Amino acid sequence: MPVQPSAGDEPTLMRWMRLEIGRINDGVVAERKRLSHLLREEHPSSVTKGGSEYNFDRDALLRMEQALPRDLQVRLRLPILFYFDSTVPDSFFLADEAALQALQCLEEISPLRRMQGGRLWIAKPIVYAIMNRYPTAMQVMMR
Repeated sequence: MPVQPSAGDEPTLMRWMRLEIGRINDGVVAERKRLSHLLREEHPSSVTKGGSEYNFDRDALLRMEQALPRDLQVRLRLPILFYFDSTVPDSFFLADEAALQALQCLEEISPLRRMQGGRLWIAKPIVYAIMNRYPTAMQVMMR
């Protein structure tokens, strides 16, 4: 017979879950850099939350440079972060207005889409397709 956790176990479970989410997010870039800055670097890179080096795909950055207006290149911080929320299992959300504008300029998201409440929900298959077209320029982060 399975053992049901008691109400007193909840704080312990929540601490454990936060620890696990932190481990999962160790590969996420800690200091997101502006696209314009990354384009000037000989080897565009940053550091992850776990302390590892994160190298950007130069070809993806160059494709973005060609498609985005200069003012957006200066405002856009990479990688673009899509957030996973376990309460919405089929989508990720975007919480960065410059990222939304960039994805619209790249024709990855309809120009008619708007954020609501500071978020734009995007179906997982669409996010995965975008990530495949712009490797290392996008990451998923758990919340």
